[in-house]
Amino acid sequence: MSALPPITRIVTGHDAAGRAVIASQGPLPTVVELAAIPGTVFHEVWATTQTPAYVGNDPDPTLGPLTLPPPRNGTRIRFVDIPPDTDDFLATGAGKMGAAFAEIGDMGASTIEDSSPHPLMHRTQSVDYGIVISGELTLVLDQGEARLTPGTVVIQRGTNHAWANRSGAVCRMLFVLVDGAYDPEIAANLKGPK
Repeated sequence: MSALPPITRIVTGHDAAGRAVIASQGPLPTVVELAAIPGTVFHEVWATTQTPAYVGNDPDPTLGPLTLPPPRNGTRIRFVDIPPDTDDFLATGAGKMGAAFAEIGDMGASTIEDSSPHPLMHRTQSVDYGIVISGELTLVLDQGEARLTPGTVVIQRGTNHAWANRSGAVCRMLFVLVDGAYDPEIAANLKGPK
């Protein structure tokens, strides 16, 4: 697991009299290190399953299998610890992507091809807000790259991308994923899974 500090989550709710209360407080119940990409750790914080979001005392939505995209018509919030790229991963990582995306419940998200600029190239039909909390990453797209440092926010709009860690230290990002639907004109021109 990552050497970064654990995440503490406080969930509020209502008692029988309608008063605001702390429903739970403590470490996240679902923290998963990917076997296919050691050092990559998903810290599941919360999810909603509809819009508008149901406001109630419903059970913890993070229990159960790890899933990359948000629920249909819903949202997902998570932290991801991303380890430095290694020469071995860059050379052999493409062959591990089926297993990696199977671990996170979305084998169809991988868009890796022989010409891909990074083994982690993938796409989800969602709008994702990615915020660098600590460390450094490079956002890799089909055309172009951007260096990300703490405080940088990426608005990921269903594009083919990868997170390359060229820094030599683990990077922690906070992601809020919102279910989406492609503009038909964009969808018609997408390569790979949609």
